[in-house]
Amino acid sequence: MAQPDALILDFDHSVLPLPGAASIELAPWQETIRFGCSPRALRKLGEPLAPALARSPRVVFLGSGDYHHVTWLLLQRFCHLERPLRLVVFDNHPDNMRYPFGIHCGSWVWWASRLPFVAGIDVLGITSRDVERARAWENHWGNLRSGKVRYWCVGRELSWMRYLGRQHSRSFATVAELLAGYGEESKHYAEPVYLSIDKDVLSPADVQTNWDQGVMRFDELLGAVAALKPRLVAADVTGEVSLYRYQSRFKRFLSGLDGQHAPSPQDLAQWQAQHQTINQRLLAALMA
Repeated sequence: MAQPDALILDFDHSVLPLPGAASIELAPWQETIRFGCSPRALRKLGEPLAPALARSPRVVFLGSGDYHHVTWLLLQRFCHLERPLRLVVFDNHPDNMRYPFGIHCGSWVWWASRLPFVAGIDVLGITSRDVERARAWENHWGNLRSGKVRYWCVGRELSWMRYLGRQHSRSFATVAELLAGYGEESKHYAEPVYLSIDKDVLSPADVQTNWDQGVMRFDELLGAVAALKPRLVAADVTGEVSLYRYQSRFKRFLSGLDGQHAPSPQDLAQWQAQHQTINQRLLAALMA
C-alpha cells in the first residue's frame, strides 16, 4: 500500500477530509482517550494504529486539542533512530503540568521528556499564565531544571524559575522576537525534529479554538515550519473544535475546570471551516 501523505485519527469527526490523507475511525475510543487516560490505554490504542503508522505518514491530524497526549504514543515510533530526536511543540500552554491520574492533554510533555531517545523539548508560543509564579507548583520542575524542556513564551514573567537553579526558558515581548531567538538557538541543534502543533498557539484572528489562545499569526507559524522542514521526520497537528459530553462524571468535572466554552452549532461549522483552510495550508507546507 502506498504511503499516505497524512493520517487523520478520527476520534471526534472534527478534521474535515484532506487531500492525500487516510482516515481511521476512532469514535469508540473517544470516551477512553479524550482529555486523559492511563498510559496503558494509550498503548492499547497503538494496536489498531500500528499498520497505518508503520507506513510512516508524514503528518498525523489528531482532532481536538483534548487528544494532544496522543503525541506521546506517536513518538514511540522513533525509539530506534540512530541518533536522538528533538521535539518541537507550538502550543499556547506548556503541557508540562502535574496530573496524578495518568497522562492527559496538559501533562504529555512531561511524559515525552522521560523518553530516553528525546534529546530535548522546546515549547514555543506560550502566552498562558500556566507558566507564571501563581501556578508554578503545577509545572514539573525536574525537566525545566535540567533544560530538557524549555519554555519559549510571549509576555510572561518567568523570574520564579531562577529558584530552580538554572533558567533555560525565556520570554519575549513579541512572537517575532521569540522566533528570531529560537532561530539563533536552533542553529546549534543537530538532531532530527518531530514537530507537534496545537493550533491554540494561533491568534483568534486566524482561527478559533475552544481553549484560551496565543498571539502567533498563521504566517509566522508557516515561516517557523519552513525553517524546521529540512530536519523534520514527522509532525502532528491538533487544536480542532468539537463537542462531546463525557459519560464519566470525573472527566466532566476535570474538563469543566479548564473553562472550555461550547460553541453554538453555527459557530462550530464556521470554526471547522477555518480549521480546514489552516490544515490544508499546513499539510502543503509540511509536504512541500
